[in-house]
Amino acid sequence: MNFVSPWWLMGIPAVVILAWVRGRSGRESAFLYSSTALVRGITQLNRSRAGRVLLFLRWFALVLVFVGLARPQIGQGTSSVKASGIDIVIALDLSPSMAAEDFELQGRRVNRVEIAKEVITKFIDQRQNDRIGIVAFAKQAFVAAPLTLDHDFLFTNLKRLDVSQIGDGTAVGSALTASVNRLRGLKSKSRIVILMTDGQDNSSKVPPLTAAEAAQALGVKVYTIGVGTQGTAPFPQTDPFGRKMYVRVPVDIDEETLKQISAKTGAKYYRADSTETLKQIYEEIDKLERTEVEAKKFQFYEELYAYFVLPGAVLFALELILSHTVWRKLP
Repeated sequence: MNFVSPWWLMGIPAVVILAWVRGRSGRESAFLYSSTALVRGITQLNRSRAGRVLLFLRWFALVLVFVGLARPQIGQGTSSVKASGIDIVIALDLSPSMAAEDFELQGRRVNRVEIAKEVITKFIDQRQNDRIGIVAFAKQAFVAAPLTLDHDFLFTNLKRLDVSQIGDGTAVGSALTASVNRLRGLKSKSRIVILMTDGQDNSSKVPPLTAAEAAQALGVKVYTIGVGTQGTAPFPQTDPFGRKMYVRVPVDIDEETLKQISAKTGAKYYRADSTETLKQIYEEIDKLERTEVEAKKFQFYEELYAYFVLPGAVLFALELILSHTVWRKLP
């Protein structure tokens, strides 16, 4: 057991000292008599211990409340987890051009972001022992999920990503910089960035090749993936009658820069022009070397404060009720 706020426990000695001082001094007499003969009949009655019981209830309730405020927790056992020694950041393009529907999933046409999320989900699911993070980018880049072994957390944040959430533009350099920053300083066997985009950099303050040089200096491999069919791609639009229609838009991927980024960092560039090729790319990356290191962590902690605060509140209420009913003091 451990306490989240142990300083509250300092109130317990104060309660004990206060109870002792109160017991030593006793209570002030309710009536003063000039002679005991006047109350001779009363002195034959048995002495009630109600006052001591009520005081005990009050002091004990205070002790329970202080223990509850200290937030006791108990660890529900430990579980062994294995970390592969590989840290991976996936940088996903969310620019408007990623809405082009040139991929298929289960017989229906889907856009590039949807198929990317589908393949990334399966990739994450196959690498349970890797710490993985997600960076999303368009005009700007932001961390959608920090590096973590909690893959349920990753799936939740990945589902929230959609096209045009971060403005119109493609900041490849900013995305790569943000990804590398997440890996900087980590002591792991291998640090990897998987960068997926369907365009060319037009919004970054840091040029992509400059970011690649930083990755190279830090020993981070950057696998780049150009997403989209060759030539043109069908882009969804709505006609004046509200019906969905498609127009052909050119695919403008800066493959040369993506190849240079991967080459600088000792990785590879891939072109994903179909659902099958995108799956194969991630399957190939999945074959990266793994070194398993066992670590221990608590599965979860159970909060115990309610087991102290609630009984304390009940004792307070009981003391209040008894002192005003069956053990009422007169006057």
